[in-house]
Amino acid sequence: MVATKRKLDTFPVVSIILWVVVAILALVWSIPFIFMVFTSLKTQSDIFSTPAFAPPPELAWENYAESIERGNLLNAISNTLIISLIKVPLGLLVASLAAFAISRLRLPYPKIILGFFVLGTMIPIQVALGPLFHIILKLNLLNTKIGVILPYIAFGIPYQIFTLYGFFSVIPREIDESARVDGATNLQIYWRIILPLARPALAALFVLDFVATWNEFAIALVILQEQATRTVPLALQGYNTQFSSSYGPLNAAIVITVIPVLIVYLLFQRYFVQGIFAGAVKG
Repeated sequence: MVATKRKLDTFPVVSIILWVVVAILALVWSIPFIFMVFTSLKTQSDIFSTPAFAPPPELAWENYAESIERGNLLNAISNTLIISLIKVPLGLLVASLAAFAISRLRLPYPKIILGFFVLGTMIPIQVALGPLFHIILKLNLLNTKIGVILPYIAFGIPYQIFTLYGFFSVIPREIDESARVDGATNLQIYWRIILPLARPALAALFVLDFVATWNEFAIALVILQEQATRTVPLALQGYNTQFSSSYGPLNAAIVITVIPVLIVYLLFQRYFVQGIFAGAVKG
């Protein structure tokens, strides 16, 4: 009884310590974003006359208007949003179908098939840029959205298949057998049973893949060479020359491009933590 009471007494202390540590880590991770927001709202003179992390004396909202007007930022955001909203769901669909086939169907040598996909996660994108440019050029897809969507899907699905395979393997196979007894086909089992149960993993992969697609630079730099087709990372690279000494508009552009990613995360945060560890028990 005494030992149990001591454990109960120490529990609030441990909980408080953990919350303090989490708060400190959250503050440390938010420091760069706070710096960007403050800098984006300062005039050029305020940036050099006030401390870096000091709030702006006056809110210089004109920095945001200038960054949008001079940097063609809305066009870049539109291009990136279209590419992301096509690539991410399509890539998850292909990856989930492949993971379902490997984990739930009676395929010969499923571990070997999975191993080939795992090898795909080990290929650096930089190694494939030369052959990729040649293929896209031959297909006449240079400076097109489909020209970057196809490589994005190809490089993204190996990791997604590996993750979803682990999650699908945890789901009891008795569910499949019961559904087949009731006359369900493999496609019906996949769509009506497996995908709803895998919602946390799919949500986590959606957020991670959306962020990766939104921030991808190397492939976009090689394929999208015209200003009208540029994505957000390429547009921000252009800001380094246009606003090399205008730090207010530059940071305003960065803040604007972060907002869509934050919105996507907030929409899926309910499943993100649960889904990020999905399939860790069995693989």
